[in-house]
Amino acid sequence: MKHIKALLIKFTVISIVLLSILPIFDNASMPLTLFISVILTGTSYLIGDLFILPKLGNLFASIADLVFSFALIWFLSILFIGNGSHVIGASILAAIFIALSEGLFHAYMKEKVLEKEPDKIKFSSNRLQTEFSNEEDVYDLRKRSRRK
Repeated sequence: MKHIKALLIKFTVISIVLLSILPIFDNASMPLTLFISVILTGTSYLIGDLFILPKLGNLFASIADLVFSFALIWFLSILFIGNGSHVIGASILAAIFIALSEGLFHAYMKEKVLEKEPDKIKFSSNRLQTEFSNEEDVYDLRKRSRRK
């Protein structure tokens, strides 16, 4: 359930960005833009959020999302919308906005979705304490046990 909620959040963000930028062109219809959003959401979630984010952290995952988003939006836009310099500019702009939103999404992923590593016990010199106890003589203990 956690992954479904995270996918819906990611899809919503990507859809808003792409629906704001891609329909500027004549051939970019709403179903086509949502189709590109679905493909981008699924692939970037698997690669960037489930593979790169836990291993390398937020910065590398955001950079990977920027590069991957640009490449996929550009490729799918050329495939479905058409070729031209305006497609490259729109792909760069959309990838930048998606990468900026990914920083917040990665914080959500680390806090709510990904499994946290168990806390490691850290010892510092100021937290160690000496233990005090009363020492008993072995012979006294034997005498007490014989009396009973």
